[in-house]
Amino acid sequence: MRTLVVTGGSKGIGLATAELFAANGYRIVNLSRSAIPLPGAIQLSVDMAEPGWAELHAPAVLAALGDSAQLVVVHNAAWLSKDRVEDLDGTRLARVLQINVVAPQQLNRILLPRMGSSSAIVYVGSTLGEKAVAGSCAYVVSKHALLGLMRATCQDLAGRGIHTACVCPGFTDTEMLRAHVGQDAGILGALARGVTFGRLIEPGEVARTILFCAENPVINGAVIHANLGQVEH
Repeated sequence: MRTLVVTGGSKGIGLATAELFAANGYRIVNLSRSAIPLPGAIQLSVDMAEPGWAELHAPAVLAALGDSAQLVVVHNAAWLSKDRVEDLDGTRLARVLQINVVAPQQLNRILLPRMGSSSAIVYVGSTLGEKAVAGSCAYVVSKHALLGLMRATCQDLAGRGIHTACVCPGFTDTEMLRAHVGQDAGILGALARGVTFGRLIEPGEVARTILFCAENPVINGAVIHANLGQVEH
């Protein structure tokens, strides 16, 4: 049976992805601090902000796979912090990089020995992986780095039959985005006006893009922008 291993699957894009993959016959294994509200999913309570999480939880992660060899790994967990280059200190930057970049590689290292041909690794990046806005310095840095990790993954796994991609959503209507802007309707409206469709992206739209990438090996080493078309100035 095919298995999805997703991080941050308790809400937002991660939950929408888990629900969609489950509807398509995948077993679901979720790694996050909060439990995933999806019947039948295997929940592993993990805090990926802690650098030692991998050594602590690797046995449980591997046990949760059962005998599955065809795996889809979706690196979705992320932290969107408010900071600027003038005040971003090393402690905060290290924490954002741990969650957004280091933890995905730690999970890769656990899972790759179990991943057979036709498996896939999908990174959830951001439009801010290739551009920047003010006030999110650490997040911008981390998402640029995640693109590099995806491209390195593609090259290092050549010949193994494992493909990889990075899906880069634009402004998506998630709890994380709303918390970041303080539920400010004015800011949310401005973000929507910056999209050619005049609205925020729904998590399910990103999930469908992730599933398409996971099931199509021709999309390998690719950056897929799922942003409804951003208005350029």
